[in-house]
Amino acid sequence: MADSTDIAGHNRPRLALHVPEPKYRPGDTVDFNHIETGEAGAQPRPDETCEARETFPLCDDLIRVLGDDDRAHGPWNPGLAPDTLRTILREMALVRAFDTRLYRAQRQGKTSFYMKCTGEEATSVAATHALAADDMIFPSYRQQGCLIARGYDLVEMVNQIYSNKGDKLKGRQLPIMYCSKRLSFFSISGNLATQYPQAVGFAMASAIKGDSRIAASWLGEGSTAEGDFHSALTFAAVYNAPVVLNVINNQWAISSFSGFAGAERATFAARAIGYGIAGLRVDGNDPLAVFAAERWAADRARSNAGPTLIEHFTYRAEGHSTSDDPAAYRSAEERSEWPLGDPITRLANHLIALGEWSEERQEEMDAEIDAEVRKAVKEAEKNGILGHGLHHPDRTMFEDVFEELPWHLKEQSRQAIHEREVKYPEGKDW
Repeated sequence: MADSTDIAGHNRPRLALHVPEPKYRPGDTVDFNHIETGEAGAQPRPDETCEARETFPLCDDLIRVLGDDDRAHGPWNPGLAPDTLRTILREMALVRAFDTRLYRAQRQGKTSFYMKCTGEEATSVAATHALAADDMIFPSYRQQGCLIARGYDLVEMVNQIYSNKGDKLKGRQLPIMYCSKRLSFFSISGNLATQYPQAVGFAMASAIKGDSRIAASWLGEGSTAEGDFHSALTFAAVYNAPVVLNVINNQWAISSFSGFAGAERATFAARAIGYGIAGLRVDGNDPLAVFAAERWAADRARSNAGPTLIEHFTYRAEGHSTSDDPAAYRSAEERSEWPLGDPITRLANHLIALGEWSEERQEEMDAEIDAEVRKAVKEAEKNGILGHGLHHPDRTMFEDVFEELPWHLKEQSRQAIHEREVKYPEGKDW
């Protein structure tokens, strides 16, 4: 006998799931006309202490400053001095040159892994300039520009990538997972979205202590699908935490396009609306717009007006990492057809339009930067590269973990040292 529920529902339409699919796959012709970029300078700029709801229209718009004429427009123009613009330009170019050189080093077998941020340099460099020097940064794994903008030593960065004897983290982190207490740069985590709750927690602690330091954090749009993202926004909203939460929407989470994180339904900035906090959506390839949005959010946090979620709309110009081949899942035309251009080129053209730069000076700077990076890499390689034995001694694995080393680890340490001394009786550094 047929089940009664089957008979009762026999005429109902069959259910179906929607599986997101990117518009372009390898070999496809790319047309980005569906992306609405809006007019530079047309977006209103509310007061930093406004009610969060006043920012909600900006969650669907796109804050832009640099127009097609290479000039700055509108109320979001931060009015930065030419010297500051040249500094940001140089640091973005330095990040790109560093990426190029270390990517090559990975291909030469000198390190196991590397991640570039080509096309996204403004989202870290310009944003860092908008923060105070002691504001705490909780990065993801593509924010090397934050460190470079704060003057971190390139040799130390390469030492960490090579995990050699000069690595201040003693080889305990994967390559590119930097950390600098001196520069208020929290240790990078390979686990996605963990930095968001950490940033909110730091911001809450800062407020509890009556301190003046805010927190800023970065993650990719794919990581907004993680539970930690939503936990962080809940705490930030409930306790009005002084924090800036940056989402780098570079269109791809490894080989999964942004639709799998919900981009087909709404912008990532629009997630701020559901939590009742301020939200901004900004042209991530416009360094002036990135600076202006980050400074607005930082000032808002510092005024105890609450947290801000910023979506930086950009494009990941190359692979996710050295382990990835983007040609396997996206059209080769996407990079050249991206409608928001390249952040370095756009800022250079803006300075040229102001009469503060030239193509000749750009070429000279690029050559100088390339030499600086090559020198730093060669210096770091004196401390060792992957597989060449110049690493921290095994005994250091017992250091810097416990304030007081437990007895059983002391015993293991003595055993390890004894075994090594037997193997290397001449006292060779092991």
